[in-house]
Amino acid sequence: MSFTHLFDGTVLREYDIRGIVGKTLHTADAFAIGRCFGSIVARAGGRSVAVGFDGRVSSPILEPALVEGLKASGIEVIRIGRGPTPMLYFAATTHQTDGAIMVTGSHNPPDYNGFKMMLGRKPFFGPQIQQIGQMAAAGDVVPGTQGSEKTIDVAQAYIDRLVQDWDGGDRALNVVWDNGNGAAGEVLERLVKRLPGTHTILFPEIDGGFPNHHPDPTVPKNLEALSAKVAELGADLGIAFDGDADRIGAVTDQGEMLFGDQLLVILARDVLKSHPGATIIADVKASQVLFDEVAKAGGNPLMWKTGHSLIKAKMAETGCPLAGEMSGHIFFADKWYGFDDALYAGVRLLGICARSSEKLSAVRNALPHVINTPELRFDCDDRRKFEVVTEVAGRLAAESANVSDIDGVRVLTSDGWWLLRASNTQAVLVARCEASSEAGLERLKSALVVQLEASGLPAPDFSGENAGH
Repeated sequence: MSFTHLFDGTVLREYDIRGIVGKTLHTADAFAIGRCFGSIVARAGGRSVAVGFDGRVSSPILEPALVEGLKASGIEVIRIGRGPTPMLYFAATTHQTDGAIMVTGSHNPPDYNGFKMMLGRKPFFGPQIQQIGQMAAAGDVVPGTQGSEKTIDVAQAYIDRLVQDWDGGDRALNVVWDNGNGAAGEVLERLVKRLPGTHTILFPEIDGGFPNHHPDPTVPKNLEALSAKVAELGADLGIAFDGDADRIGAVTDQGEMLFGDQLLVILARDVLKSHPGATIIADVKASQVLFDEVAKAGGNPLMWKTGHSLIKAKMAETGCPLAGEMSGHIFFADKWYGFDDALYAGVRLLGICARSSEKLSAVRNALPHVINTPELRFDCDDRRKFEVVTEVAGRLAAESANVSDIDGVRVLTSDGWWLLRASNTQAVLVARCEASSEAGLERLKSALVVQLEASGLPAPDFSGENAGH
């Protein structure tokens, strides 16, 4: 039987395939993804693909259709069942499969779902995802055949490997974990039993409706329950995950949020003790404090493009042992495998805290204090958003401004820095300003407004409170 399929135009994104289940994403899409990705693997001489799914209500419905699509391309499917996305990455790495697909909606609302993919050990993103759509529309797949499947349990091996790198000795920390009803719940409950100390898990039940709070640990509101429990128990720290546990959030013993770049400073200092002079990568949205602190610790800070797939690719290129994003994706490649794993990052953070005589709040408060705007997003035509960034970059270059164009326009001034970039996943422009004083922040905001108005765009809304960082 011949095969063709058309995807909704909104679901094939830069880093994953994602849509609203029953509206823009259906089981037929899952089958088509399997059929096309399986064909890509088969044409490259591969034979096996690992598949996992998260705790969303629709995931156990989409996963079997995906598996059937892969098998129709002659693939042996290694099914690992429900769990966090990094557990799938672990399975694909240790079982040396030729690819991997995770059915996950990550941190998105409950009615969303999607697919994250690896080809070999490398992320599958950008033009490769668009290739899936082109292949489906053209029916460009290998001849239909019948592959095979088997189910394996990798949870125990994954947990064993997580605790292998515990380096905090026997110090008994008091830790609160917020699973947020996400996919890590079952693994997390087993993991903490293997770690010293007292561990309290909030919302361990896997529930795709996310009844307690939205599963995004980079939003302060979603950490309120965690901060409150840390205060109630007098805990040493709190750790939170997103819906599929590839992103981490953390709060100190005082319940203060650690932003992604602050967390990366703490992790980088530790990694650089055993890898002096190593390159540490962070995305363009990270604070200048991060890059300065990495340099002070003897590292080579490298600013790179936002996007977990782009960061992973740059890590592989540079051989760097650690990278991270403001969004909470943390990538270890010193002892770990280079993929983003919030559970592993949590274990490493606990080890640092257990070996330190300082409270985590003191470490955070010792970092240079800056003031920043929230990340500002405003609608802009998909093509126009890139034109605006180019126009702004051109004007600033003509003014001999100190500009980085790695991913948009990041402008360094005596007051701090401001950033304007085109989102890779939405029809929006993203802006942010950061300074060491309120007066400096006002000057940065004014400079950004001038550039936007010169391109015919309205000034962004700065009404949200500035955040200490």
